[in-house]
Amino acid sequence: VQLQASGGGLVAAGGSLRLSCAASGRIFSSAVMGWFRQAPGKEREFVAEVRWGIGRTYYADSVKGRFTLSRDTAKNSMVLQMNSLTPEDTAVYYCTRGLGLHEPVYWGQGTQVTVSS
Repeated sequence: VQLQASGGGLVAAGGSLRLSCAASGRIFSSAVMGWFRQAPGKEREFVAEVRWGIGRTYYADSVKGRFTLSRDTAKNSMVLQMNSLTPEDTAVYYCTRGLGLHEPVYWGQGTQVTVSS
């Protein structure tokens, strides 16, 4: 299983970024795909997840209303659209895959998101 994340970068506060994740191999309908992030000096935290088969999404309270997670089952990929970014969103973002909510098993290499004030 390989997860390839892309789309990070530097953006001013209030701006937007779009993160993409491409997964190798078949993704079973029972899988949970998502994003976690880790800011400097902090532990990794949940950002958003989607139940692959039914498409139901889940978000951390800190990103609700600003981030949108979507999936493309035909392409085995997903996109995290991040709007109204704040400096508190600065972190390395990891694409993840697991079998349960908030229980990632596989991690991508991470992509840096930096939001300037």
